[in-house]
Amino acid sequence: MAKGAEPRIRDSWGSRLGVILAVAGSAVGLGNFLRFPVQAANNGGGAFMIPYFVSLLLLGIPLMWVEWTIGRYGGLFGHGSAPGIFHSLYDRNRFVKYFGVIGIFGPLVIYVYYVYIESWLLAYAVYALTGAYQGADQAGMQAFLRGYQGIEQNRYFSGVGPAYLFFLITAILNMVILSRGIRHGIERLCKIAMPLLFAFAVVIAVRVLTFGAPDPARPDFNPITGLGFLWNPDFSALWSGKVWLAAAGQVFFTLSVGFGIILTYASYLSRNEDVALSGLASVSTNEFAEVVLGGSIVIPAACVFFGPLMIAPLAASGAFNLGFVTMPLIFQQIPLGALFAFLWFALLFLAGLTSSVSMLQPAIAFIEDEFRIPRKYVAGIVGLITFAATHPVIFFLGQGVLDELDFWAGTVGLVVFGTAEVILVAWIFGMEKVWKEIHEGADIRVPKIFKPIIQYVTPIFLLVILAAWFAQDWIGVIRMEGVAAENKPVIIATRVALTLLFGGLCWMVHLAWKKRKPARVRGGKR
Repeated sequence: MAKGAEPRIRDSWGSRLGVILAVAGSAVGLGNFLRFPVQAANNGGGAFMIPYFVSLLLLGIPLMWVEWTIGRYGGLFGHGSAPGIFHSLYDRNRFVKYFGVIGIFGPLVIYVYYVYIESWLLAYAVYALTGAYQGADQAGMQAFLRGYQGIEQNRYFSGVGPAYLFFLITAILNMVILSRGIRHGIERLCKIAMPLLFAFAVVIAVRVLTFGAPDPARPDFNPITGLGFLWNPDFSALWSGKVWLAAAGQVFFTLSVGFGIILTYASYLSRNEDVALSGLASVSTNEFAEVVLGGSIVIPAACVFFGPLMIAPLAASGAFNLGFVTMPLIFQQIPLGALFAFLWFALLFLAGLTSSVSMLQPAIAFIEDEFRIPRKYVAGIVGLITFAATHPVIFFLGQGVLDELDFWAGTVGLVVFGTAEVILVAWIFGMEKVWKEIHEGADIRVPKIFKPIIQYVTPIFLLVILAAWFAQDWIGVIRMEGVAAENKPVIIATRVALTLLFGGLCWMVHLAWKKRKPARVRGGKR
């Protein structure tokens, strides 16, 4: 854009409540109701909650404020994605914007498999009402899930046809919402979906916590024992590095920090719109959904019907097994079980939908802002590309494609991106500038203790996590240790595809800046 020209009018949020619900909607997802109880149960129950809250204070909340702040700052220059926002922070280095590619790559890759899992939830909500799996025992529910996924053919399913139909519906729904923009698409969705989601979750949590012990001879089979498993800490487990790494990873995942999504959402704020209180409100909403509601459903319900000794083994079987096998089995044993099963899958679907639309927004914003292509065309282009990219997940689910995508984008990518952004912000852009930007238009004062936390503690914490991974796991991952020989060609092909995607995004950033001219700041002086 030529110097002195009027900046292009970008979309904006309609209200503060809208942006808070949208950011909370991005964060509140399957991780709150499935991943969180699994991580807690697999890492010592109550022992997990101590490093979880430490990580929330030292990683989650500081990174949340950083991303809200620099997202709004980059939006003043017309940038809605991490490459442009990073460039706005330090435009003297022409390479810094390429670190921001991770903030497009990560959520884009996660969406590719997330939207497919999301479609399972829509299908199961329908199946709960139609009674498709009614009367199935544990083996039957596992067969139902595997048949639906196309992993095996059985009396329930002969192929992936039903799964593909629900995937098609879900992908189209995501594209329709995204094509309508920030205010009329994402914000409108979240204003409807988030209250419904919380209402469904509260109803289910109340029902679970009022379960009586089904067998008087086993009084410990009750929801209070399940809550005790979550909140009574085993302090000896705190010496385990694995527990701390798991807690930090859950905080990253649940708050959507390190994704590049909050950066994009905050870029649609004006100069004087608050980020300090709004960011804290979005974190509080997410934590209520995860710790209070998510912690009051799966583990207490499993304790009532399977017993306290089965909590850890059930969690070890994975989030999919808990969500799609264990919970439907439990609901079959209570009055109005079909209705509660429907509410369970409906709340997970709404949580998934508000998250999935956020995952494509960074890529859409990048193309829309940097290449000046109208949003309705961009949403269609990105939608078709991701629709095609999901097919390997559908047809090679049993060969480890989903797990490979999740590891590189949803685990490694988050920590690398979070580390890069906090170092860039605190040490290159400057902590004093950051502190001033956080409080621009703020309705609260951020406690001063967070200043050294952002500058020193958060980056050190992240670097230690990365160092621990490199020291313990990276060689095994590269060598594909533990991967079945027949699956290795699929894993190699997946890694090649991820490398090509990352390289392609870097090339697009190069093209976008090749003929770029300085843009005037929107809404105030730099």
